[in-house]
Parts: sequence; structure tokens; C-alpha cells
Amino acid sequence: MRARRMIGWAAAAAIGLGAGFDAARADETCQSPYLVKVTGQEDFVYVWTLGVEGVGDGSDKLVTVGANPARADYGKVVSQVSVGGRHEVHHGGFTDDRRYFWGGGLDDSRIDIFDVASDPAHPKHVRTIENFADASGGVVGPHTFYALPGRMLITGLSNTKDWGGRTAFVEYSNAGDYIRTVWLPEGAEYGYDARVNANLNRMLTSSFTGHANYMRRLPELMGDAEAMQNFGNTMVVWDYHARKPLQILEVPGAPLEIRWALQPRHEYAFTTTALTSKLWGIFRTNDGSFEAVELADIGDPSTIPLPVDISLSADDRFLFVDSFMDGMVRVFDVSNPRKPVQIYERKIGSQVNMVSQSWDGKRVYFTSSLLANWDKTGDADEQFLKAFAWDGKQLTPRFEIDFYAEKLGRPHIMRFGKLDFYAGLEPAGPAGRAAGE
Repeated sequence: MRARRMIGWAAAAAIGLGAGFDAARADETCQSPYLVKVTGQEDFVYVWTLGVEGVGDGSDKLVTVGANPARADYGKVVSQVSVGGRHEVHHGGFTDDRRYFWGGGLDDSRIDIFDVASDPAHPKHVRTIENFADASGGVVGPHTFYALPGRMLITGLSNTKDWGGRTAFVEYSNAGDYIRTVWLPEGAEYGYDARVNANLNRMLTSSFTGHANYMRRLPELMGDAEAMQNFGNTMVVWDYHARKPLQILEVPGAPLEIRWALQPRHEYAFTTTALTSKLWGIFRTNDGSFEAVELADIGDPSTIPLPVDISLSADDRFLFVDSFMDGMVRVFDVSNPRKPVQIYERKIGSQVNMVSQSWDGKRVYFTSSLLANWDKTGDADEQFLKAFAWDGKQLTPRFEIDFYAEKLGRPHIMRFGKLDFYAGLEPAGPAGRAAGE
């Protein structure tokens, strides 16, 4: 066991997770351990954005925002590239070499691929995968895009048979070729996020709901008692290399985002449950199995604040928890992971969803949109990217962009980019080929 762990840690160190967690690293803490890291101050934040009818060109798009205060484009929109139409875009991620950004649409399961390496300030749309559901054997709603060596792991939310919650995760090559589908096990059929702990050879998956639910308007859905029964209440522990389910953990209330601890001897992960507003820990026990432990309330669960995204600092000390309905971020000190303590809270806006934190812990970014049919309406429908500094005690505003005023749409997931990371790279490879080639 000791030898196996040492090998795993050596591999992690080789890809940028070495002891001490170099404070110069700027990458997001939530990224795959197999993703090449960027270092220093990030130059750009790439924002995967939902189109809104009548707002700009009305199409989904990848928006590039300047994030380096030493540059003239700091806090400004640098570029945007539309994909044509509205597909309920949601999450996306880089290939392991960071050359390409893949983004998915939860409605029609379209996947768009962008070349970021050729011109980091102006990503270029290079390919569309439109047959994801057919190629995967009926998986719908590509959600998490998680870099593996030479591959992209994509979690699904639904299926073409009944548009419910039974689903799978799907793997593609970096070149955009389908490899395989792994359906979630009986008793834990719902899916959402996937995260790998390379040291332990373990992967965790979480659970949400199917297309028939997530494409409905939120007030209508919450008023349908039968439909509200159709949410996931489980997490699955996998043998990562074998892609074999080992345990099903009961985590009631739709556990969403998963964040493994980042220090090498910390063998646990966190998640939050959207419907019950709880913080949970997934802990490795002495026999090597895992247990799910309810740790704390997120705000007042009786009001359903709807915790959505989370971000864990690189030293495993601070956990940022966003809750959509009240627009709050709450920061927990999780130094003792089984006894978290809330130390700070701030209202970010009338609604808030995604949070991305830099590796050095000094910068935190927030976006506002959850799902087109779940976002608030009227004056409460704020759509923004907001940047803050974090000093370990409080958030201090740095800049914000009103995505409606800029005629961009509804901002969702964020990823970081840096100019000198791409300097001297070879030209883009086969993922840039046209769809169908």
C-alpha cells in the first residue's frame, strides 16, 4: 500500500501538485489532477455563457474576460465567440494538455470544442459533436467535462428512453472520438459530477435529476410533488482505473459538486445537497472503504437556499459554498474536516451560482446563472461575473461585468487562461478537425 501511494504521489507531483503547493500557481483548485497547470497570475477567465433571446446575437458563446491587473484589458470583455443557437450550455473544461475547451449543452446534448492554444485571447470554435446521445447509447445532458490522460470524461444527466435520471458517464479521446459509456449502477442511477483522487485510485460521482425536470421552470417544478421525488440521493465510489463501482453512499437531497481534498494525506471529499441544504463529507475509513457524513447546515435549510457550487482552497482550509436562491457565499473553515465552522458570509447578488478560486487563494470569481428556466426573473435576474480578492478573512471587490449590459447572456462556468503558458506550443492537433471528418 505504501509503495502504491508513493507512486501515485510522484505522478501527482510531476503534473504540478508537488509538496508545498507552490504559491505562484494560479490555476483553479477544482481542476482534474491530470490537467496541466497554469502558474502565476491568470490573464483571462473564459466564461461559458447561455444565450438569451433578444440579448445580443441571442446565441450561446464562450466569453473571454481580462483578469490580470497588469494588463489594459483587466476587467473587460476581450473576445466572444458564438456557437449559433441556444442549447442550455452549462459546464465545460479543458483537455489534459489545455489546448482545447469542450463545452456542453444540457438540452440537445450538443458539444462545442474551442481551440484556446492558438490565440488564448481569442479562442476559436473548431468543432461540434452533435451525435453525443446516439454515440453514447442514449446518454443525454453532458455535464462535467473532466480531463483524463488523452481523454475527456463526460458525465450525463439523463437518457433518451424516458428523459429521467438514469444516466452514465462517457469517454471521448482528445481528438473527439467516442470511446465508451459506463452506466451508473442499479440503485444509484442518477448522475451529476465526477472527480478523481489519483493517489487513491478512487473516483466519486454524484447525482441530480433528469431532462424532464431540469428543463422545467423552477417554480412549476417545485410545485409538483411527484416530480420532486425524481432527484438523486446517492454518491458512488469507483475503482477509477477499472471504472468499477465499489460502494453506493446515501446522501439525501441531490448531492452536486464534489471536491476532493488537495493535500496528499487528506483522504476525503466534500459535497453539498441542493434540496436539503447540507454540507457533507466523504471520508476514507481504516479498512479503505468510504463513509458519507452530514457535517453542517448551509444557511437555513427550511428556506431552501439551494447550495450549488463549492470551491476548496489548495491548503484544504477554506471551503466556499454558493447558494443560488439567496445569492450568498458562505466560507467554512474545514481545517478539521469533520467539524467545519462557518467564518464568513457575503451576499454576491440576487442569485449566484458558480465559484472559481485561484490556487494561491488570493482571487475568487463568481457567476450568476444556474439554468435558463431556473434563473430568477424581473429585477432579480442579475447576470454577472464578479471578481474579488480574498485575504483569509473577507472578500474585497475587484471588478464586475454586467453580462446583460454587455449583451452577452447568462454566464455560467469559468476556466482560467494564461498567455505565456501557450507560448511556443506546436500548432493545434486533430481535435480541430471539422465535425464528421
